[in-house]
Amino acid sequence: MSGGQVRTVRAGRRSVEVHRPGKVLFPDGGEGARYTKEDLVEYYRSVAVFMLPYLRGRPLMLERHPDGVDGPRFMQKNTPAHYPEWITRVEVAKEDGTVRHTVCDDSATLAFLADQACLPLHRWLSRTGRLDRPDLMIFDLDPADRPADGFGGGFAVVREAARRVRGLLDELRLPSAAMTTGSRGLHVVVPLDGRHDFDEVRAFARDAADVLVAEHPDRYTTAARRQDRGDRLYLDIGRNAYAQTAVAPFTVRALPGAPVAVPITWDQLDDPDLGPRRWTIENALGQARTRPWSGALGRGRALGPARRRLDALRGV
Repeated sequence: MSGGQVRTVRAGRRSVEVHRPGKVLFPDGGEGARYTKEDLVEYYRSVAVFMLPYLRGRPLMLERHPDGVDGPRFMQKNTPAHYPEWITRVEVAKEDGTVRHTVCDDSATLAFLADQACLPLHRWLSRTGRLDRPDLMIFDLDPADRPADGFGGGFAVVREAARRVRGLLDELRLPSAAMTTGSRGLHVVVPLDGRHDFDEVRAFARDAADVLVAEHPDRYTTAARRQDRGDRLYLDIGRNAYAQTAVAPFTVRALPGAPVAVPITWDQLDDPDLGPRRWTIENALGQARTRPWSGALGRGRALGPARRRLDALRGV
């Protein structure tokens, strides 16, 4: 970077301006750590090669925090006119017109979005060209109560739930992988082949979650209203719907300490110290370099055979 209030970084084949690089976005990272916009840009530049495969071709919902995580946030669907012309857009129909979503296809776009203080990046579960056909299915495991420190024993119920979701998916012969969210819980991700529409995928996820709830009614729930959940873990399948989003792998959350949503191996789930905020912009690159999802997801699957197995489990 060069000096001054505007600095220039190289990202792929482009130069990207970073405005107010010293602006503190994370004022309280713990143990005296404070992270600036420059820190965010450098993190995304370092992790881009690992992150971009999970972003390319997917519309984004942008969550902007121009005054840092303690300031107001702005949810942004439509790509502003002043964004560089080289940033990919996709036009998506809505009731009263269209929305031009930003798509992050390269490292320069990633650096530019960091300059815009986008925290975090929320991605669609489908890609441009087939927006109505998801190629991902996600189970969001949301604990009833946030552990006091985000680590350890309070997270054990989430790790246990992830193992049970994986066990059911294994029984249905569907591949899966896990990711810390950088906030409260875990995501279990299933790759799909894009044959099915969102209604079919959502119905499948709901019925699979209901199997686990029926087996463990005192531990899990699919109740959408918080007051109906009690102290049970919420098996949230609501992200499996058209225009809904999920946090992207390696995205930075707008929380103290700059925690990162990080893919993990299933073996790492056995670590008693694993928590949803285990990784931050300080150490997430090391986890990325291990390529924890390498070979875990494989090619996307059709849900037809799995649906028949699931219905047999449900007795229908």
